[in-house]
Amino acid sequence: MRSRLPFPTLRTAPTEFFEEKRDDLGVWRLQDTFGRVARDLRVSLTDRCNLRCTYCMPADGLEWIPRPNTLDDDETIRLITLAVTMLGIRQVRFTGGEPLLRRGLESIIAATAALTADTGEPVTTALTTNGLGLDKSAAKLKAAGLHRVNISLDTLDADQYAALTRRDRHRDVLAGIDAALAAGLTPVKINAVIMPGVNETAILPLAEYCLDRGLQLRFIEHMPLGPRDSWDRKTLVTAEDIIRRLRDRFTLVASSKPRGAAPAQLWDVTGTTASGPVSGQIGVIAAVTHPFCGDCDRTRLTTDGMIRSCLFSHEETSLRDMMRAGASDAELAASWVRAMWRKKAGHGINDPRFVQPSRTMSAIGG
Repeated sequence: MRSRLPFPTLRTAPTEFFEEKRDDLGVWRLQDTFGRVARDLRVSLTDRCNLRCTYCMPADGLEWIPRPNTLDDDETIRLITLAVTMLGIRQVRFTGGEPLLRRGLESIIAATAALTADTGEPVTTALTTNGLGLDKSAAKLKAAGLHRVNISLDTLDADQYAALTRRDRHRDVLAGIDAALAAGLTPVKINAVIMPGVNETAILPLAEYCLDRGLQLRFIEHMPLGPRDSWDRKTLVTAEDIIRRLRDRFTLVASSKPRGAAPAQLWDVTGTTASGPVSGQIGVIAAVTHPFCGDCDRTRLTTDGMIRSCLFSHEETSLRDMMRAGASDAELAASWVRAMWRKKAGHGINDPRFVQPSRTMSAIGG
């Protein structure tokens, strides 16, 4: 696997803070002290979920954020709009929890899709989902302006899926995948978290399933964002482990396409399945063993209106409280710029002093 430098080089802080953050069109940039500029906004629409995945939350769930503390549809749309029109955001991905549980999802997507980025092109919209209920909503979401979707599927074995998610909903996820393809939410990407002694046997079956159907599979190294006792760096199934298993069955060549800020290292894959010759691409997100922090272009908005500069950040900035106190769009944007300026060099997972964030993935947003 191609190795990348994990962290960027420190830049000298500018003397004119806000003026340096403006581009040639006068739009503020969400730039940090390392020169990275956020163009990708991850918006968590809810911390609630209809699965109880072992690597994400306890069997009895979590204490959900009280409804009055979460952003309503108008507040969410306002913050997305100023992020695009004032801060240079070009892609918005909706996450959760499970975003399909958000009642106003279609209207939020429609409002976002109607925005124009600073490139002059429409904002790109995407959704990360567990797929439950997507069979009933995929066509409507496409009509609302959703461009593409990532669906979580950690195994093709129904019993293994039930053990992993603590819910017997495997058939529903497969139906959601078929609906996403039929609706044209392409490329349909499949996210699979691989864990030691849990679903390592799923690597090859998932690859065959996705290659047969023209799905873009993304294997993800297990990260410390769930219950405190659910992650052990020493037993991690690494990107190298995953590639090695794939090569037992397929031919893999590193993609020549520039990776940019994308989290996945792409591989061009050829081989044969029961259906015949296949070819496609498989990605591996090596967030632990090959950090890509140096090229990160993401900023995050939680369902309760907090700005986070990183999944693993211990700092948050509340735009919700400012907004409800009467702050103007300019004041909200300035606060967002300041929050991103303080972004750290990297997530620090491999640092002996690493401390897992107090929020779990469902409360942060994927």
